[in-house]
Amino acid sequence: MVDPNPDAEVRPETVGGAGRPPFHGRLIALFDTSIASPNIGDQIIMDSVRRQLGPLFPGAYFVNLPTHDIISKISRRLVERSDYSFVGGTNLLSSDMDRHNQWKIGRPDAKQLSDILLLGVGWWKYQDAANRYTRKLLKAVLHPTLLHSVRDSYTQRKLAEAGIENVVNTACVTMWGLTPTHCAQIPREKGDAVVATLTDYSRDHVHDAALLDALRRNYSKVYLWLQGVGDFEYAHSLDLPAGVELVDPSLVAYDELLASRLALDYVGTRLHAGIRAMEHKRRTLILAVDNRASEIGRDFNLPVIDRMRTDLLDDRLTSPGPTELSLPLDKIEMWKAQFAKLS
Repeated sequence: MVDPNPDAEVRPETVGGAGRPPFHGRLIALFDTSIASPNIGDQIIMDSVRRQLGPLFPGAYFVNLPTHDIISKISRRLVERSDYSFVGGTNLLSSDMDRHNQWKIGRPDAKQLSDILLLGVGWWKYQDAANRYTRKLLKAVLHPTLLHSVRDSYTQRKLAEAGIENVVNTACVTMWGLTPTHCAQIPREKGDAVVATLTDYSRDHVHDAALLDALRRNYSKVYLWLQGVGDFEYAHSLDLPAGVELVDPSLVAYDELLASRLALDYVGTRLHAGIRAMEHKRRTLILAVDNRASEIGRDFNLPVIDRMRTDLLDDRLTSPGPTELSLPLDKIEMWKAQFAKLS
């Protein structure tokens, strides 16, 4: 075959040798929370996980393993072979992982898995301290010395209660690009159109109907993105106001809308749909339905109000103001820097 560009410079890392990146050829196991998930929010999380880990491990081979499904012998062998293993984001941890385990690990895994690192992981709900089973399980599978990344101070406290203190609060990995420079480019004024979300597994017909009514009052065009597998059925149970346009349940469709030339805001109950909108420099208001948005909002000034405070919507939507997060850039860099030291 004729070289299409014979004058191109041959970089050392493309042929091996002394100039190759430090992680070239290494295996990274990535517990992928979007596998077997009915929630596209997990795809948003994993997209950010890959964007952050890729530059940290140039030339490494990433293999994806499930969290929402049981871990097979093949997956266990890949973890054993890997140089590093990460579990990416979402609310996988709980105080009673023998009864509620979004992360499908158990006693057999505690004997065979070890040194797994958390990246932007959160705690399921407000709960009592972790039980004995959970403490033993987490101690067995999590890395004992390298820093774990969690998304809020509540999760950090719960892990400390379980005896795991090598933890830094970095915010959700989806937020790491929302720097002051980025947020300064988000409009201060209300747009003409809005994209909303609902949450099928946390239903509140009264306040969600009030949300849609407020959006119809304040915007000339209302879109509704279907992030979860049950959102379509739930939306129709609310008697959707006339003129609300549904957006297909895919991340591609959502990104296309966010990237359009519309003067578009985001208002809804889905945390990661809101953060994705902010990545696209869209003015955003997230209505918290559980501890995730509430805790992140409290820690990092994410634009969040309680879902039950729909009485505040008209004022919040029409009042101009900047988007100013207090992102923990020092903690994020601390977590990243530990891998450079190990290269």
